[in-house]
Amino acid sequence: MQRATIDLWVGIFVVAGFAAILFLALKVGNMGGFDSTATYVVKASFDNIGGLKVRAPVKSAGVVVGRVSDISFDGAAYEASVSLSLDARYKFPKDTSAAIMTSGLLGEQYIALEAGGDEKMLAQGDGITLTQGAVVLENLIGQFLYSKSESDAKAADGSQ
Repeated sequence: MQRATIDLWVGIFVVAGFAAILFLALKVGNMGGFDSTATYVVKASFDNIGGLKVRAPVKSAGVVVGRVSDISFDGAAYEASVSLSLDARYKFPKDTSAAIMTSGLLGEQYIALEAGGDEKMLAQGDGITLTQGAVVLENLIGQFLYSKSESDAKAADGSQ
């Protein structure tokens, strides 16, 4: 009888340990569905989203105010359509702008919201029209090299 009781408690401890590890893994990966906060969804279209992913943070003034809930391709406009799930506690004016930013030089990408001055607030299903796509590092390097070679060619023409 004593052996069965010890085995039962060991089993309960092991199951509780696995549940705790699963809970922590989901929280660290921002995948846990344990948040019960009310949200509203707004849409934004970008010409280039770079490496933006679903569940990426949406920040305003450095504070996480929501998450990216869906990313799709709009075949008519040839743009990426991004759905933002914003916390209902935070209201933003209709003329809010959205930009895709990067944490650090090579960090994760997130959407930064810059509040406008309109008196009307964004509501469920509204769209953000003022958007700025992701800055792609390869494009910047290419532009720099192209402008450098162009200025070198002009300098060589001027010296002859």
